[in-house]
Amino acid sequence: MSYKSILTIVTDLGAAKAQLDAAVVMARQEQAHLDVLCLGVDVSQTGYYYAGATAYVQKEIIEQAQDEARKIEEGVLARLKAEDIRWATETMVVQLGSISPAVAIRARFADLVVMGRPYGEDRGQEIEATIEAALFEGNVPVLIVPDDFNGRLSGRHVVVAWNQSDESLNAVRDALPLLKAAEKVDITLVAPPAHGPERADPGSALCQMLVRHGVAAEVTVLPKTMPRISDVINRHVSDTSADMIVMGAYGHSRFREAILGGATRHMLEMAAVPVLMSH
Repeated sequence: MSYKSILTIVTDLGAAKAQLDAAVVMARQEQAHLDVLCLGVDVSQTGYYYAGATAYVQKEIIEQAQDEARKIEEGVLARLKAEDIRWATETMVVQLGSISPAVAIRARFADLVVMGRPYGEDRGQEIEATIEAALFEGNVPVLIVPDDFNGRLSGRHVVVAWNQSDESLNAVRDALPLLKAAEKVDITLVAPPAHGPERADPGSALCQMLVRHGVAAEVTVLPKTMPRISDVINRHVSDTSADMIVMGAYGHSRFREAILGGATRHMLEMAAVPVLMSH
């Protein structure tokens, strides 16, 4: 298995430098084709205008979104024109509430989606909605890179956040190309349940599976010494100088298409290294 079709979705050119750099690095590393979806988002809420103005205002907002999509594509073309990888761009305009189907239909045919961090200063909700659409509707692994991404995706030392869930196992399977290339893979459990299915030897079955794939894996069991498990994992990543995290992504609500769960959100807010997630 390898990543031969990589997708990145740009909704804000100013916030997309790290993800474009990472997408290019990954495409070159995997000898893959990179697709860039340049998304102009209409964030208006119809029905809140004075009588007779709705059609005019909607037209103006859609034209603004179209102009934004064109500007994003121009910036992407300027960024990619000198690269030695195979790539293509596509522009599209969608309303905020329609991001999921537009992104999902493209993400489902990609091997990997590369995105920047969805939380932080000047980050619109469309970035989070795009990541959710890829994870939950497109069913594709998503690699999230921090804003200060250094241009390397070596995965020399990878931490797998393992909690015995289906989501975590899916993330491990989706990350196999990176895990096999890593010098060390640390299967990390935080305060595993004393009466769980792996109570006798937590993480051993996963470790055995990875070793059979040629992965240099080992198991680390940590106590929960901080309020949130994500804090413990991030500190472990820092203490061991790990350069990537693999974890499952969790959705806690279905009132909208999907909402990233608390542990996932905290990890993305705090992680200083790229995070590969699957649902």
